[in-house]
Amino acid sequence: MSRDIYAYRCRLCGHLHYPYRMVCRNCGENAHNEFDPEPLPKSGTLLTFTELYALPAEYEVPKLGLGIVELENGIRITGQLRIDEPRMGMKVRGEVEVVRSEAYEDFHGMVFFEA
Repeated sequence: MSRDIYAYRCRLCGHLHYPYRMVCRNCGENAHNEFDPEPLPKSGTLLTFTELYALPAEYEVPKLGLGIVELENGIRITGQLRIDEPRMGMKVRGEVEVVRSEAYEDFHGMVFFEA
């Protein structure tokens, strides 16, 4: 089953927001929940990245790659990287996967792979 991460489009001016906001940052005129959810695209360009080595015990990996990706629609999103040698400017594709597990609960987020 494929999962999505959603952006939210203002019903009044059409501005796309990610993450969710209470009021449109473009027009500021809408009330709470005057947004329509819209799935984010899963392809984009890696803008920058880092690797973390001092992780909490819940992460059962020696290091964790994180990147900021500009998606095809211009929205920027942070996600985990599963790329051996990431490079700024490279094309990536994302999938919503489990990014962390605790006891009986899984947490999902965007994970990017080389396109």
